[in-house]
Order: sequence, then C-alpha cells, then structure tokens
Amino acid sequence: MSTTIGILLLIWSFIMLVLLVIGGYFMFRKFLKKLPKEDGKSIIDWEEYYVNQTIDLWSEDQKALLNELVEPVPDIFQDVAKQKIGAKIGQLALERRANSITLDLLIEGYILATPKRDHKFLIKRLEEKEIDFSPYEHLLERNYKSGSQGT
Repeated sequence: MSTTIGILLLIWSFIMLVLLVIGGYFMFRKFLKKLPKEDGKSIIDWEEYYVNQTIDLWSEDQKALLNELVEPVPDIFQDVAKQKIGAKIGQLALERRANSITLDLLIEGYILATPKRDHKFLIKRLEEKEIDFSPYEHLLERNYKSGSQGT
C-alpha cells in the first residue's frame, strides 16, 4: 500500500515539476521582453506604442482579416499574437506615413511578425480569399508551389 502511494507521489511530483518548468519558461520570456533596451523602452513598450499610434488607421475589414489570420493560434495566446502582429503592421504604417492600414501593410506586417512556419496558413488563407500575395514572395518561405502541393 505504501509503495503505491510512494509511486503516486513520485509521479505527481514529476508532473508538478514539469508544469512549473513550462510556466517558468513563459514567465521568463515575458520578463525578458519587458526589460528596457538601449533606447530605454522594452519590446512590449514599443509594441504598445505602435498599436496606440495607429489604432485609428484600422478599418473594420482589416481588423476582421487580422482576427482570421490569428485563428490557428490557441485562444490563450491570440491577444499576444494580435498585439505583436498589429505592432509590426503599425510600425510599417508609421514608417511609410500611411493614412490607413492597407491590405499590403497587413500582409507584409503579418509575414514579418510571424515565424516562417505560420506562412503556410497565411498563403492558404490568401488563396481562399483570392488575394494576390506575389509581391511578398521574397518574404515567404514556401515548401510547396501554389496549387501544386506535392504534385
């Protein structure tokens, strides 16, 4: 009986240790992003700045498209993904002195703000919507040719 309890305690301890390590990893990453850089602002400060400076430039259609593009991200991380992508789009808009967030800015900002593994979903979604993404081919990493996936 006590051997069974000991084994269960050992398993429970291992599970708790793994969960604490995973949680600590994500907390540490957030901590690193909050540390000020050479200019005195952190990554998160800059993201908030770009989002706040360009919030009025977003149309409802562009917001809806951004929401569609972050659908594959787990719900718990969607707000973080939207902020990161929106900040990159906002940065591009400010650098180019744009009067509004255009489809071109949205696509380019999404590509630059996301890992290359997410580009396959973007390509699929743009093809479904019949949106030409050829001007951004140089930014994309594609493992297949459009329309000929593996054939």
